[in-house]
Amino acid sequence: MKVNHIGENNSVLGSFLAELRDARIQKDSLRFRTNLERVGEIFAYEISKTLEYSVKDVVTPLGVAQVSTPDTQLVIASILRAGLPIQEGMLRFFDHAETAFLSAYRSTGKLGYFKVKAKYCTTPSLEGKTLILADALLATGSSMEVGIEKLHEEGGVPARVHLVVPVASRYAVDHLCQTFGEEYTLWVAAIDEELTSQSYIIPGIGDAGDLAFGGKL
Repeated sequence: MKVNHIGENNSVLGSFLAELRDARIQKDSLRFRTNLERVGEIFAYEISKTLEYSVKDVVTPLGVAQVSTPDTQLVIASILRAGLPIQEGMLRFFDHAETAFLSAYRSTGKLGYFKVKAKYCTTPSLEGKTLILADALLATGSSMEVGIEKLHEEGGVPARVHLVVPVASRYAVDHLCQTFGEEYTLWVAAIDEELTSQSYIIPGIGDAGDLAFGGKL
């Protein structure tokens, strides 16, 4: 699996990531969601450089222009809830893309150990297409693994897969590199080195789903 750590280079992405991490700014849910959407737009632009293109004739008021536009069939999926704003931002760039949605949750057992399970999934056919799967955080990598497995089960196997997360732990990045093959690419804005025994990323962001959409019972 290829890893594109786009936050390594200085850009406006750093400003959005700083606000996503800032505990004071996080109190504004609208601003938090907006920053996730902006990050999604940046990821979409970077991923667009990897797609397949062809030159097409476009009729203007004064003649015909040749323009190179993408041909890749895209399906953009999000892991509920936190992945939704990132997906929304990407759809502003990939306005002809299809969409998929799935939920994943931690099932906690004895001694605090947990297993990630997928509960719900809706997707178009993925066969031969390029799948982009977005989530806000990548702690252990289990949500991405379970999500990909569920999407394959429901929609088939895509030709290529892009995994998109603003913040990931070093552990999860290394784990997914060992799990997924060359048809997978991970796009990440920041990689944090510390992962606690409860699988929380330090410094991380916090619970992105709650910060974006409010608490839950």
